[in-house]
Amino acid sequence: MSSPWWHEPFRGVQTNLREIDADLDVEAVLDFIEDYGADTWLLSVGGIIANYPSELDCQTVNPALAARASGDLIGDAVSAARRRGIRVLARMDFSKVDARRAEEHPEWCFVGPDGRAQIYNGYRSVCPSGEYYQRKMFDVVAEVLSRYDVAGFFFNMMHFNERDYSRRYHGVCHCTSCLSAFRSYAPDVEHPTGPDSPGYQVWRSWSAGVLDDLNTRMREHISELDRDVALMLRESAHITYHEANNAVGRPLWHHLTSESVSAHRSRDRDRTVYVNCTAFVDMPYRWAGEDPNHVAQYLLQAMAHGGHPSTYLMGTPETARYEGLEVGRSLTRFHRDHASLYAGLRSGARVGLVRPHGGSHDARRLAEFRGWYQCLVEQHVPFDVLEQSALDGIDPQQYDLVILADLGPLAPHGVAGVESLLEQGSAVVATGDSAWSRGELQVPGAGSLARWKAEYTTEESLFGLHIPVDSSGDYVPAVGGFGVLEPSSEAEVDWRALGRALYGPPEKCYGHVPVPHPGWVAGRVGRGRLAVVPWRPGQLYHELGLTRVRDAVVAKVFTLTRSGRQVEAELPAQVQVVLGTNRAGATVVHLLNRSGDAPQRFVEPVPVPAGRLRVRTPADPVIARAQVSSEDLSWHREGDVVVFRTPRVGLFEVLEIQWSNN
Repeated sequence: MSSPWWHEPFRGVQTNLREIDADLDVEAVLDFIEDYGADTWLLSVGGIIANYPSELDCQTVNPALAARASGDLIGDAVSAARRRGIRVLARMDFSKVDARRAEEHPEWCFVGPDGRAQIYNGYRSVCPSGEYYQRKMFDVVAEVLSRYDVAGFFFNMMHFNERDYSRRYHGVCHCTSCLSAFRSYAPDVEHPTGPDSPGYQVWRSWSAGVLDDLNTRMREHISELDRDVALMLRESAHITYHEANNAVGRPLWHHLTSESVSAHRSRDRDRTVYVNCTAFVDMPYRWAGEDPNHVAQYLLQAMAHGGHPSTYLMGTPETARYEGLEVGRSLTRFHRDHASLYAGLRSGARVGLVRPHGGSHDARRLAEFRGWYQCLVEQHVPFDVLEQSALDGIDPQQYDLVILADLGPLAPHGVAGVESLLEQGSAVVATGDSAWSRGELQVPGAGSLARWKAEYTTEESLFGLHIPVDSSGDYVPAVGGFGVLEPSSEAEVDWRALGRALYGPPEKCYGHVPVPHPGWVAGRVGRGRLAVVPWRPGQLYHELGLTRVRDAVVAKVFTLTRSGRQVEAELPAQVQVVLGTNRAGATVVHLLNRSGDAPQRFVEPVPVPAGRLRVRTPADPVIARAQVSSEDLSWHREGDVVVFRTPRVGLFEVLEIQWSNN
């Protein structure tokens, strides 16, 4: 049996059509898609507006179709695309209905805690627990597949719409279906009104289950109708969908696309992740093009981590004249022209960085994770982002080192995942209060390593508390908290703190003396090694940028591992090394030039001179080529390390290395 089409490299363009675009020139759009280097068209098909003559009363047929000779945009598009070998994906949006259908079927619609509907530009928001989602959208998908040769479906805004397009908060839905289903799920919990309600987190778990059930049933529904058609949505769909976008007023995290794709694919190394890269600056400003350097980062970060790149336009290529499309075309064509390089591309990293639950909802934990992310990138360490919720699914054979970045107490499945890693001989580093509960380490076999006695948590309690992380004689401050540990006599102890003294006035700032409180405690657990770091070096680096912290903690964690570092680079800290292997068995190394990362924006990166990449391996390369600059790499061996001469790096470079043992 042949593998599904989505297991091969592909590249997309999305045209997010308005009603008035129904008379678009199909051939002109396909000309653009082909010239762009894409082979997949994500096209607005149905839901709020049907761009084909639907016979289902739950849909509104686009009145602008009357301007087309055929009266059927989707039929014209699918037929023309098939002639060119371009696949069409159907964009559906069942999040809203018009006023007539809302009046006929109020049971379909969102009802706020105040009893009001959620109305935006005349459309009523629909509730996923109601019949429209639970039954009608399945009928629409069946109708589309009975008429058109589409290759997949994407469902826009398939969630419980607590907020509208203007980001106004409307609360938790109180429609009859929600009230009844939630009462059955949690009979002793009062139906919440919003995040401040006691039962809100319970409701969040229930609503997530409703969406997961819809996702699973729709995937099965589509597969029963045509096994060659994909659902593109959540993790339980055939394809995971990720939208790379920007927003006015949102702090920019320069690595967000890389982080997201890596997190999706670390659950399943062969997972297909479709990355829809937004070519405009924000949803309310859809005609303002994103900066080309920003668009480039969306696409590059997706490609380097094995995602399938797509570019998201508002309207048609004729109306969406975004400046960033030129660099988008260049990168999409590179992916097309090197499709064999990206076939079966999966991470080759042996380091995992676990991101905490809650994301941006917990600024302290997020800062610790992001600081470690920056440390690893700048020290050229290839790594995967791992989900805290999926710790028990980690393949313990995959990682030599896993960093738990201030995760707090672990759930039972998380403890089991860490235990499995240690039993297989991996090293685990737990920073902040990761894996601590009631003063004890949660990991079986680690209880004798140390005991948590107390913690400094306030800013004032941390004044004057310093940690020596290297031999320079200089110190770094404890930021975000410091746990006072009592280590066992067998534990490896380091980074003992310099105790607190008076903070001011300056005349009284003396009396700092070393205290026995360690900033690093490590020991053997199972076949592996566990280190606890009862402070937050990641947060410190993220907020203050002390490079001696970065250099010290990265060097320190690798003293725990069996084999040391996979690769080392004699390149500036602004070059990110992403390590992968492809279906042909070649090592694929992306060198991403991050010198353009600037406050709240990306600027054109400064070219990086030639450098060296050191790879620890017993095999010799038989082919070593830089694919962007189209030149062969010179190399030599130094013991068990192969040293490659890397070319000058502009925006990026991709090294393809085939080994003698492949």
